[in-house]
Amino acid sequence: MPARIDVNADLGESFGPWTMGDDEAMLSVVTSANVACGGHAGDHETMFRSCELAVDNGVVVGAQPGYLDPAGFGRRIIPMAPAEITRMVAVQVGALMGAAALAGSVVRYVKAHGALGNLAARDRGVAAAVAEAVAAFDPGLAVLAISGTAMEDVAREAGLDTYSEIFADRGYRSDGQLVPRDQPGALLHDPGEALDRLLGFVETGAMPTVDGGSIPLRAHSVCVHGDSPGAVDMARVVRAGLAESGIAIRSFLEP
Repeated sequence: MPARIDVNADLGESFGPWTMGDDEAMLSVVTSANVACGGHAGDHETMFRSCELAVDNGVVVGAQPGYLDPAGFGRRIIPMAPAEITRMVAVQVGALMGAAALAGSVVRYVKAHGALGNLAARDRGVAAAVAEAVAAFDPGLAVLAISGTAMEDVAREAGLDTYSEIFADRGYRSDGQLVPRDQPGALLHDPGEALDRLLGFVETGAMPTVDGGSIPLRAHSVCVHGDSPGAVDMARVVRAGLAESGIAIRSFLEP
């Protein structure tokens, strides 16, 4: 059983007057915040406010770049050359760094969002494009990658500080990829079920899969999707349950 684990959520995904999720409540629960950078969601005011709230709650800020696809919430692949992906990621991370500086925070890691993250999980070329953007800013920036995937391997090979992430509310396939959202078993909605699965994982290091069996994974962080219905309740149950099992809850970037 790990001695400690981080709890993260995707935040800052509102746009103008349109609200997604309850960032204020979620930031009272999580230890790391993956803040949208104006690609799949977010705008300059939302980015600033998210970073400001993170500072107020002592939460570590990470950038979550994604495809420039707000209508599809970044969950559709946009065909792009690797160099284009690098530039897109770099510009989005830079935008959040500016907002964070104004809010008195610092961007400390990068986690690719949605379709970009899932593609980087299985395509080494896309993973390398993301890693190149991170390294261009600051080799000290960390990468939070889906455990057991190409993004994790490529980031480590690039010499970046790389941390592994599992999901509290997503289904897994036997190849280690997440179940696509349009397929059965993609999402877990019941907090108790999600917690039971996590507690089983921390005991064994193996994650159950929808197609039978389990897969070994490592985990520095557990993600709860901030845009899912009941996300805050899910995060509270997960955090409390892990803590009650004797696991310290704190950011993977804290000493």
